[in-house]
Amino acid sequence: MSERETVEVTTTTGVVRGLGRAEPTRSAAFLGIPFAQAPIGARRFAAPVPMEPWMGVRDALRFGATAQRGDPGATLIPEPSVPGRSTLNVNVFTPDPSRRAQPLPVLVFFHGGGYVAGSPASPWYDGRAFARDGVVTVTLGYRLGFDGFGHIPGAPSNRGVRDWLAGLEWVRDNIAAFGGDPNRVTIAGQSAGGGAVLTLLGMERAQHLFHGAYSLSGALADIAPDRAARYTRRLARRLRVPPTRAGFTTVPEERVLAAQRRSGAAALSELVTAGLPLGPILDGELLVRPTIDSLARGVGADKPLVLGAADDEFVVVTARCAGPLAVVPLRLLLRPFRLPPTARRAYLDANPDVLARGHARVLGRLIGDRVFRRTVLAVARARGNAPTWIYRTAFRSPRFDAAVHCVDVPFFFDCLDGPSLTPLVGEHPPQDLADAIHGAAVSFIRDGAPGWPVGPVMNAVFGGPDGPLVTEADGYAVVSALLPEAHR
Repeated sequence: MSERETVEVTTTTGVVRGLGRAEPTRSAAFLGIPFAQAPIGARRFAAPVPMEPWMGVRDALRFGATAQRGDPGATLIPEPSVPGRSTLNVNVFTPDPSRRAQPLPVLVFFHGGGYVAGSPASPWYDGRAFARDGVVTVTLGYRLGFDGFGHIPGAPSNRGVRDWLAGLEWVRDNIAAFGGDPNRVTIAGQSAGGGAVLTLLGMERAQHLFHGAYSLSGALADIAPDRAARYTRRLARRLRVPPTRAGFTTVPEERVLAAQRRSGAAALSELVTAGLPLGPILDGELLVRPTIDSLARGVGADKPLVLGAADDEFVVVTARCAGPLAVVPLRLLLRPFRLPPTARRAYLDANPDVLARGHARVLGRLIGDRVFRRTVLAVARARGNAPTWIYRTAFRSPRFDAAVHCVDVPFFFDCLDGPSLTPLVGEHPPQDLADAIHGAAVSFIRDGAPGWPVGPVMNAVFGGPDGPLVTEADGYAVVSALLPEAHR
């Protein structure tokens, strides 16, 4: 199959034409296939509406529109914004569908971006390497920010979550036409996308739509209804409209986005004290209880799970402020975390190497542990004996000299020949690390196990000093100081 050859597949709503690929193996890419109608006009704040059938052949040769608008600013992953209205679309990367034998396992990947940004059109999310290894990959667009997750009286709650469900339903109904097995679907995601995976894992209504879960640096939201309502009232005051569906419908999307960005100016302090300001809401309908509580009740216990985080996720943020932070007493910097003195001392004693490198490093480590690694421990412990594997990413970005947020993504997708990699992983990122991380993902998607011992006190260390993959005892023990008492 040449790079210019096209291939056609019949979906439940019509025929799509994708582009053939010759490297690294014969495969095909189908881009921008709508799984729901464009969320505009009367559908803007509605639940996703099924796509209407089309006549003839629909080109799927380029990425569809993204919910992300404009330049999101400094980001470590190249995630382009694609203009257009039909933002609820999927991209499918598959081994040559004209030469299928047995149905192949499926990976559905959710992009990150704090539930307010991100794009499924990133070249890093290309499923070329997974297709090489016999996996059909789907990346999925969903509504972001206030349009996707804001509490709006008179509108369905959790519209972005409903988009996830509609996308997974499209996979269930259509992936066989692309050579995939609808009974072997693994959901995966990074950052907010990893949070989406954990949210879906703990959601009763989603259980029939996937069969395994892989969460990279998952950021759970689980926003309380009263907090969501306060955010809505603040945003409505900024926009000078009633805090209702009718009021927000009168405001163009770009004005809502601008007000949302202004509201996010203090996002870091709010993240530390209260968590993400936008994201899945505990609405009593889709999300009937916090995700950790649902997992502890056994929801999703029949599904294997891999989850983990990088060692110093938030150093990407705090490193920019190293100079000013150096002159602030450490006890004042750590005050928002509200750690008991004994827990604070234990944490600092357990991180002497980070403490020696300055206040910015301590703050970055602690925020990362509070937001990401604490979630890893709490999820693993809540699942009890359910099949769960934990990993750490220890590979240090040459730019930051730390294992920072997003550093594992190009290794997960084995896209080390892709664009914009050098600022994060250096000029010569280790292929053996990609072999380990990507290989573990392929094994998990194919066989339901990543290749190291199961259990919440075992973990793989990717990129550590002893090689690309080793197994060690509970490397997360120190993070226990940051856990609520119920999860220690």
